[in-house]
Amino acid sequence: MTRLRILFVLLLLPLLAAAQQYEFTHDDTLRGSITPERAWWDLAFYHLKVRVQPTDSTLNGSTLIRYRVLKPGQTLQVDLQRPLRVLKVEQDGESLKFRQDGNAYFVTLTKLQQPGQTEAITVYYSGKPRIARRPPWDGGMVWSRDKSGNWFIATACQGLGASAWWPCKDHMYDEPDSMAISVTVPEGLIDVSNGRLRKVTTNADHTQTYDWYVSNPINNYGVNLNIGKYEHWNETYTGEKGPLSVDFYALRDDIDSARTQFKQVSKMLKAFEYWFGPYPFYEDGYKLVQTPYLGMEHQSSVTYGNKFRNGYLGRDLSQTGWGLLWDFIIVHESGHEWFANNITYKDVADMWIHESFTNYSENLFTEYYYGKDAGAQYVIGCRNNIRNDKPIIGTYNVNHSGSGDMYYKGGNMLHMIRQLVNDDEKWRQLLRGMNKTFYHQTVTTQQIETYMIQQTGLNLKPVFDQYLRDTRIPILEYRPVAGGLQYRWTNCVAGFNMPVRVCLDEAGPYKLLTPTAQWKTLSAKGVTVLTPDANYYVLSKTASSL
Repeated sequence: MTRLRILFVLLLLPLLAAAQQYEFTHDDTLRGSITPERAWWDLAFYHLKVRVQPTDSTLNGSTLIRYRVLKPGQTLQVDLQRPLRVLKVEQDGESLKFRQDGNAYFVTLTKLQQPGQTEAITVYYSGKPRIARRPPWDGGMVWSRDKSGNWFIATACQGLGASAWWPCKDHMYDEPDSMAISVTVPEGLIDVSNGRLRKVTTNADHTQTYDWYVSNPINNYGVNLNIGKYEHWNETYTGEKGPLSVDFYALRDDIDSARTQFKQVSKMLKAFEYWFGPYPFYEDGYKLVQTPYLGMEHQSSVTYGNKFRNGYLGRDLSQTGWGLLWDFIIVHESGHEWFANNITYKDVADMWIHESFTNYSENLFTEYYYGKDAGAQYVIGCRNNIRNDKPIIGTYNVNHSGSGDMYYKGGNMLHMIRQLVNDDEKWRQLLRGMNKTFYHQTVTTQQIETYMIQQTGLNLKPVFDQYLRDTRIPILEYRPVAGGLQYRWTNCVAGFNMPVRVCLDEAGPYKLLTPTAQWKTLSAKGVTVLTPDANYYVLSKTASSL
């Protein structure tokens, strides 16, 4: 019995370690779940007003939240992260009571909330927002100076959440239909935010207020402010839906470099409209804005800090040479306009919907300008960055994303599914159709998987299970038998039966096999090796070497 207990403990230890890897908190649940205090109302409109005071690193302002009442409810959750604090909340001019629970505020409404009605509250706030430690990954507010000593300020809050700097309904499932953004900054500085600039007001206290308007739905983390001594220029791109206004903002000290590097935007738009369909925000235009950090996918206000160099800060993430022919931040962050800002995950556990497709967009951009082989070489080269440390899909309802493999492994999964489709135009129409079907919507992994299965006519569920929910790389195992080889899938999820194209011996012809977990026999005299096509992210080994 003692030996059995020891064996049981040894078997249980890895499971306990995995369970203890993430200790989710009450704050995580309040942030990551659709709480009862969120579920009864639907966002319609935000008006964010914020005064940015660089001298003491503070924000002061308010958010008007207009919403539709879906069902009876008298308590409403608004999110604002510490150390910022809510000062008061009003509805129809009446001050409301509220209680704070961590980073959530629960507002008690006195007016009867009638289903079908549209109501509004205004949340006033103030304080010093969290300073970004390593933006955009560990985000918040960035307070910095340009080369001339002028203030250079920005926000970056994906993952951390928009409530790090303004009060909002900080869950991705619900987006406003439109939004106004009013930012007051010291005179001489310019604010660039999302959408279109409606007016600039000069105030008596030596400040200026920039009023922006977003006419499309927008996710919370996509809202941004960028403040600096900017130079502005613009052009018009003739796209699939007609003329698209394209605006550029760069610091005066970097204007020459920016004017040269930002010419890549039109190439990006041309390639991505071909692959994904029309740019999703013609009404709000496209902007590329220099920032003091690497960059991020803020909707219609894409931010850039790649030092005006091709590649990723001058490096090719694929190590093939193709990644040095274009600017990584311009291509990748703009690709998010289709996958993140147009099609948005409901829960951050499904973040692969943003990052896998956008990583794959780098492949498609490369292919569009340099050929199909170049695109394939790029995405295959990026496999060196895959860790296979944990599943790509995270934990639901606690604001927890999965492995960073959602980038390179996710991109390779999509590239591999394209091989299974084996029809380039059908694949392109699938990507374009996805952006049309889920236009300006929040979605789940299940919706995306179901759509791809229906459009391809293929049973892709085992593929999604293997690459999104498991960490193992499938192995094509083979062994010689009289007159040929036997082969099967191992190191895979139950039911994994993905077809794979293989080369017979080192220089032999390609052949499509349909392995399962059971041995199958290939009649091929003299064949001793099965080598999977490099476009498939799998391994192969002889049975004797395992």
